[in-house]
Amino acid sequence: QVQLVESGGGLVQAGGSLRLSCAASGRTFSTYAMDWFRQAPGKEREFVGGISGSGGIRNYADSVKGRFTISRDNAKNTVYLQMNSLKPEDTAVYYCAAEKGRLVTRGVDYWGKGTLVTVAS
Repeated sequence: QVQLVESGGGLVQAGGSLRLSCAASGRTFSTYAMDWFRQAPGKEREFVGGISGSGGIRNYADSVKGRFTISRDNAKNTVYLQMNSLKPEDTAVYYCAAEKGRLVTRGVDYWGKGTLVTVAS
């Protein structure tokens, strides 16, 4: 089992920035690709982006490309989501997820409980 705990959510004005963190348990963090998903009320969960185990490969949903950046610090067992130029439509619960593999496939094995991001216009 891998436990994932998100933090950093909150209220921000449109155009502002926020950085989410996800702390993972375990001794094999670098062997997991890490993903961020989000879900707005009444909508399906949406893939936001993912990062390979080494941090060398990243990919993003078109809706956030150029605005969001995923990074990771394997020494700290932590993955980050830096969100810039936030829009009201970015409002959602953001979930951290881990995949049993170094490459992003969106095949999630472990989920965090989520952190709420609210972007006010």
